[in-house]
Amino acid sequence: MNEAVNEVRKNEHRRLQAQGCDLLKNTRQLWLDGLENVPDQHAQRFAEVRELNLQTSRAWMSKEVFRSFWLCDGVKEATGYFQKWYGLAIRSRLEPIKKVARMGKAHLSNILTFFVHRLTKGPIEGLNNKIQGLIKKAYGYRNKERFKTDIFFHLGGLDLYPAQRKTPRTFLKRQKLEY
Repeated sequence: MNEAVNEVRKNEHRRLQAQGCDLLKNTRQLWLDGLENVPDQHAQRFAEVRELNLQTSRAWMSKEVFRSFWLCDGVKEATGYFQKWYGLAIRSRLEPIKKVARMGKAHLSNILTFFVHRLTKGPIEGLNNKIQGLIKKAYGYRNKERFKTDIFFHLGGLDLYPAQRKTPRTFLKRQKLEY
């Protein structure tokens, strides 16, 4: 959705610049953020631009409405929500938004599995990113066993500082008390 919003913004910015208007200049990041993430120093300007009847405003609003899709409680509720959003997106007359909506509809059965299992591939992507960082840091690996060892060492969650054992003196004092 962010890519679609940005594509709408770029097209509209070109059209407005041809008319001599720089209204959308330096607003790229504002449209990509959620409303709660807009920095305070840009909040007023963003509110003013958002209230204008721009295609970018409509695309951003469609993106924000779609974000609530992930808050649905179950498959049935999510299906209904998606159908309503899909209708709005198709009627938006914004081709990048319509393209995302069609893609979502084509993959809806796969998307709805999230509401059954509540799992995403985000943690796996993060782990893969860390492994890629290890490869980059080591300038590659020639030995598969060394590669596995490094992954387990750096990412295995090992406690490198085990609990300290009691000193022999403390042990001896305790032994004397028990006699």
